[in-house]
Amino acid sequence: MDVIMQALSNVFTPLNFGGMVFGIFMGIIIGALPGLSVNMGIALLFPLTFSFQGVGGILMLLGIYCGAIYGGSISAILLNTPGTPASAATTLEGYPMAVKHGQPGRALGLSTYASMFGGIFSAICLMFLAPKLANIAVQFSKPEYFALAVFGISIITSVSGKSVTKGLMGGLIGLFIATIGIDSMSGKIRFTGGSSYLLGGLSFIPILIGLFAFSQVLLTVEESFHEQKKIEKVKIDRVLPSLADLKATFISTFRSSIIGTFIGCVPGTGGDIASFISYDQSKKWSKHKDNFGNGEPEGLVAPEAGKNAVSGGALIPMLTLGIPGDGATAIMLGALMVQGMQPGPLLFVEQAPQVYSIFLGLLLANIVMGLFGFSLIRVFTKVMNIPKNILVPIIFTLTFVGAYAYNNSVIDVFVMVAFGFIGYFINKLEFSNSAIVIGIILGSLAETNFRGALMMSEGSFSIFVTHPVCLVFLLISAGSLLSPIFGPMVKKIFERRKVA
Repeated sequence: MDVIMQALSNVFTPLNFGGMVFGIFMGIIIGALPGLSVNMGIALLFPLTFSFQGVGGILMLLGIYCGAIYGGSISAILLNTPGTPASAATTLEGYPMAVKHGQPGRALGLSTYASMFGGIFSAICLMFLAPKLANIAVQFSKPEYFALAVFGISIITSVSGKSVTKGLMGGLIGLFIATIGIDSMSGKIRFTGGSSYLLGGLSFIPILIGLFAFSQVLLTVEESFHEQKKIEKVKIDRVLPSLADLKATFISTFRSSIIGTFIGCVPGTGGDIASFISYDQSKKWSKHKDNFGNGEPEGLVAPEAGKNAVSGGALIPMLTLGIPGDGATAIMLGALMVQGMQPGPLLFVEQAPQVYSIFLGLLLANIVMGLFGFSLIRVFTKVMNIPKNILVPIIFTLTFVGAYAYNNSVIDVFVMVAFGFIGYFINKLEFSNSAIVIGIILGSLAETNFRGALMMSEGSFSIFVTHPVCLVFLLISAGSLLSPIFGPMVKKIFERRKVA
C-alpha cells in the first residue's frame, strides 16, 4: 500500500503531471503531422527529461508516446494522410466515413474511444500481467518472428480492396522494395544500381507520405477540374460515440486491444503490425464484411485499439527484461538508465515505487489523451471546412517538409514525389497502397528471421514445423491467404445445404 501511495505522489506532483500533459499535447501534434513519427517526437523532446527528477521525465515521454500514436489517426481520417505508419490502416475506414459519408465527428469520436480503450486496456495488462506476458514473449526466437511476419503479410488479402490479385501484386512490390540495400546477413549489395543513397534501403517515411499524402493531393487537384465549386460546411452533431456504435464496435475494440497488447510485448514489432493485424481480424469476424472499405465502424476502431494497445505491451519486455519492444521504448530505455533505473527483474524489487509510477502514468496518460481528443474534435474537424484551394497547398507543403525533415535529405523528397505519382496511378488502377506498405514493413523482418532460422537449423526447414507457435502462425497465414479462394466455395456449400 505504501508503494502505491508513493507512486501516486510521484505521478501527481505538479511538475511531473504538468510534464506528462505537455507531452500528450505535443505528441498529438507530432503524430498528426505527416512525416513526424512517434520515435522522432520522443527523440526531439528527450533532452527535456533532464529538467525532471525521478520519473518525471519518463512520464513526459509516456505522454508523447501515447499522444503521438493517437495523433496519427487525425490526419489519416480527415486528410487520408497517416500521420504515423501505424495509422495507415485507419485510412481504410476512417477517411470514407469522414469524407464520403460526411461524418468526421463520428469517425474521430470512434477513433478517440478505441484509442483510449486500447491504451487503458494495455496499461491494466502491464500492471497485472507484465511478468507472465514477458515470459511468453521471451520464448520467441527466429522461427516465431518469421511466422509472425508471414502472418502480417497474409493480411494483404483483407486490405486489397476489390481485387485480391492486385493486392497480392502490390504486396510483392512492397516485398521487393524491402530487399533494396545492403543485405544484413551477407553484406551483399542488392538492387542499388550503384547509388550510395540506396545502400541503406529506401526510407520508409518518404514512401508513406508519397503513397498516401502526395498521391491524394494529385487526385484532389484532378477532381477540382471536374467538379463545380460549392461551399460545404461540415457540421458535427456530437463528438461522443453513440450507444449503438459502442455496442456494435465493442467486441472488435476488445479483440484488437488483446492483439495489440500481445504484439507489443513481442520485441521488434510495433503499432504498424498491430494495426493491420487487428483490422484483418476485425474483417474476418465481422458480420458486415461487404461494408469494409466503405466506412465500417468495426474496421475503424480495430486498428486504433490495436496500435494504442501496443504502448503497454511494449513496456512489458522493456521493464522486466530490459528489451525494448519498439523504437520508442528503446529511447525510453535510455531515459530510464539515465535516471539510474536498470530495467530487469530486480527493478520491481529495488525500485518498486518508480515502476508503479510508470504503470499509473501510462494509465493516466491514456485517460488524459482521450479527454484531449474528445474536447478537441470540433477543432480537428475545422480542417474539413478549409476550402480546397487553401488546404491542398498546405498539405502539398507538408509533404515536402515531412519528407525532408525525416533525414534532412533532398533525395528523400524526390523519393516521396516519385511514390506520390506511383500512388496516384495505383489508385487509378484500383491497386492497394496498404498492400505495398505491408510488404515494405514486414518484408525485411520476414527475410532476416527466415534466414536466421535456417542458420539455427543448419539449413533444415523442419525447424518451422518443430516449433509449435511458429507452425500455428504459418497455418493461420496459409488459411488467410487461401480464404479468398476457398471462402466463397465454402459459403456456397452452406447455402446449398440450407436450401436443401
